[in-house]
Amino acid sequence: MKFRGKIVNVACLNHFTRVITTISKLARSCVLRLTPDNLFFVLSGKVTNGGVSMWCELAQGNIFDEYQMEGVSSEDNEICLEVAPDNLFRALKTIQNAKSVKVKLTNKHCPCLTIAAELPTLSNVSRVVTHDIPVDVIPRRLWHEFKEPSVPDFHVSIYLPPLKTMKNVVDRMKNLSNFLIIEANLSGEMNLKIETDLVSVTTHFTALGNPPWGDEASQDGGPSHSRDPADMAQARVDIRKLQQFLMGQQVNPSKAMCNIVHDTVVHLILLDEDVSLQYFIPAVA
Repeated sequence: MKFRGKIVNVACLNHFTRVITTISKLARSCVLRLTPDNLFFVLSGKVTNGGVSMWCELAQGNIFDEYQMEGVSSEDNEICLEVAPDNLFRALKTIQNAKSVKVKLTNKHCPCLTIAAELPTLSNVSRVVTHDIPVDVIPRRLWHEFKEPSVPDFHVSIYLPPLKTMKNVVDRMKNLSNFLIIEANLSGEMNLKIETDLVSVTTHFTALGNPPWGDEASQDGGPSHSRDPADMAQARVDIRKLQQFLMGQQVNPSKAMCNIVHDTVVHLILLDEDVSLQYFIPAVA
């Protein structure tokens, strides 16, 4: 297995750092999948056991100026590594003014992602800062656990309100309860609700719009088929998991969407030109 990449463009380095910052807020540990065309960051939590899961996809051509990789074999041309995103974030944070950054899979005292950054100096002598980030190589027999999740057979799909606005609402609501109800319908309406024995609070959003694939799902006979546009689908979730998702966002997506499988899962999707992030929060009883 071999992997080597080089970033020269400062804008690409800053963009990559923002993505890693977001991922570091969502997962203490995740799997980095390297393929010839893409990088994937995967958190494969068992939703049925109450765990969140995440899938983030980046096109390598929009990050790296040079990119070379050789996978396990010609048939399985991938590399899967378990990595702590926070270690990546701390390394990238220290080299934001670098003239160039090289990322390489190395084998020192253990397998590592080695990040070597050439920093600008006032003299002609170059200064290189190196970070060795320990990783674990995921064996081929476990790769099936880290494949792209399928879009759930949702009841409602809706565009999210501005993430900053949503975060401010959730930040205030978390002081009232550990759980929050997200409900939405096919008329572009979404409610965030807190219901306890002492208090009931609801924030209403209207005219959000519904993604066109909601119509496609209806045509395929999914659960949104023949659904009354005014009917709400809802899921009660751990408010801390939703807050964690909203606090970490550095991607500035062009589209932010939410799919709800009634009383089962909330599927959040952020889309930008060259990055997509999916986050699954299981419903609680």
